[in-house]
Order: sequence, then C-alpha cells, then structure tokens
Amino acid sequence: MTETLKIVIPMAGWGTRMRPHTWSKPKPLVSVAGKTSLEHLLDMFQTLPDPENTEYVFILGPYLGEMQIPPFIKEHYPNLKAHFVVQHEMKGQSHALALAREHLRGPMIVCFSDTLMETDFSFLSQEQADGVAWVMPVPDPRRFGVAEVNPEGWVTRFIEKPQSLDNNLVVVGCYYFKSSEKLLSAIDEQMERGIMLKGEYFLTDTVTVMIEHGAKVRTNKIGTWLDTGTIEATLDTNKILLEGLKVGRLESSNLQTFKHANVNIVEPVSIHATAEISNSTIGPYASIGANCRIENSQITESIIEAGCEITDAALSRSLIGKQARVKARGDGHVMQLNISDTSSVIL
Repeated sequence: MTETLKIVIPMAGWGTRMRPHTWSKPKPLVSVAGKTSLEHLLDMFQTLPDPENTEYVFILGPYLGEMQIPPFIKEHYPNLKAHFVVQHEMKGQSHALALAREHLRGPMIVCFSDTLMETDFSFLSQEQADGVAWVMPVPDPRRFGVAEVNPEGWVTRFIEKPQSLDNNLVVVGCYYFKSSEKLLSAIDEQMERGIMLKGEYFLTDTVTVMIEHGAKVRTNKIGTWLDTGTIEATLDTNKILLEGLKVGRLESSNLQTFKHANVNIVEPVSIHATAEISNSTIGPYASIGANCRIENSQITESIIEAGCEITDAALSRSLIGKQARVKARGDGHVMQLNISDTSSVIL
C-alpha cells in the first residue's frame, strides 16, 4: 500500500445510551480499563502495514466533540496526522463520511468509535478486494446487522435486524475501502435515491449500492468484539479487557504503600499510580483513575474515573464520572451507581 491510508472515525452521535456521562464529555472519552475508549480504539491500529503513511479523520459532534476531542488528540497523540470534521446534523453514518470528502483520497478504513476488536490490519498491504467488512459470528444476530455472503465468499447485501438465526455474521462496525472516491460516489447515489432509515443514511446501504455497481466486498472474521456503547456494555468490556487482553495493571510503586494502608487488591485491576487508597478492598475488575481518593470502601466490577473521592462505600457494577464524590453510611450495603462528572452522592 503506497497511497496514504485514511482512517475515518465517526463519533458525532449524542451518546444518549451513555447518559449521564455524555452530558459533560463525548462518549469516546469515557474511561474503560485504565484508558479512554478512544485510546483503546487507536491502539487497535498499531498493526497497520504502514502506520507512518496514515492520516486520521475524526468526525465530531457539535459542542462537546469539537471542544474536547481535538485538544485530547493534540495532548495524547501529538504526532498523529489528524483532521477534524463537525457533523452538525445527525443524518447518519454516510452523511458523516460525505462531510469529510475533502480529506478522502485513495484507500480508507471506517471504524465506529464504540467498537473495539482484536484484529491484525497487516493483511491490507496485499488486499485486492474493493471492500472488507469485519464480522463476528454470534449466537443470536437478530438485533444486529448481518452480511449475506454468496458461495464464492463475496458479500451480496447487508440485512439489518434479520428475523432468522441462519445467518450469524454480524457486522461489527469496521470497514476497509480500496477507493474513497467510489465510496463517496455511492453515498451521493444513496442520497439521490433517498435510501435511508428513520431519517438517517446508513453505511451498509452505501456498500450495497457499491455492490450493485460491481464492487467486490468480502468479510473478515474476528473472535473478539467489545462494545462501549452503553453503560452495561462498557462495564462488561472493562471486565474483559482487564482479564483477557492483559491491560490490567497495578503500579508496582503502590504495592508497598497499599500494604501499609490496609488495602486488599483482588486482581485483575487497573489502578493509577497517583491514586490514594486506604482501608479498602479493590477488585476484582476495578479500574481506578488518576488522583482518586478511596477510604473504607469496597470496589468491584466498576470504573472510577479520575479525581473521585469514595468514602465508606461498597460499589459494584458502577461507573463513577470524573471528580465525583460518593459518601455512604459504611454499613456494607452494596450499591450500583451511575453518576456523571462532578456529581455528589451522600447517603
């Protein structure tokens, strides 16, 4: 692959399923397993065949997205070749890509921001197909979109929310296109023909238009697909990442400090080096952010974002936003909380 590869990451949605956290920050900046979802997403692309010849296009929502994502990228990825486009009207995935037209030339990857997967992109250096859709077999595909494949292995169409269990190749939200220009041409035709669902233009319909014009699109199966689109899914992903993908960590400098502070660590966990913890049990499957203060508490299967204060609380399956404060009665009653940045819960 000699042409510059463009990686387009649409993230302009309102993130309503991640409320209340997305009242104060865009969904990709919610933490999971010690990093933001966006950092985990960008980590996926380390296996690209030519990472130095890659540019990123972030399609942002108005206000929160356009205010917070560019400075985050600049701070954490100063060498990343990045472009930013704002989608002011939520008219769907294809509409978002059309807005990025000026940045799109040659090969491209589209990957939605709430999809994390384990894959190796190095095969793209030899890819001959016009398009590739990443898929994963699931037991019940009826709430997803699936790819219909012919005996030769080429995608014939995509089906949203199929009624049958026969086809379980669920499309996970990542696509490769050999030609940005052909994709954009198909989007233009899709919009001219008014191919939309509930007021939005979907990318699967765009690819179907390409197939109608002779494009060869195949699938690429994966075995790990993680979702950060809802609170429950994010907590499940936190658990899987800590256990299975080996990102769980405990800063070694904290071990002796925690021992003297009567802290019981049940791994896997992710605890930032600046966290202050005393008289508490942390884990399993707990992620504790930077500068947190936790006293007389028990935290399991939860995400505690940076700057939180947790006192006398027993939390499970909880997502606590940045600089939030939780003060409980210390009676050992286990609570499940979902509170946003800078909130306070005092019982």
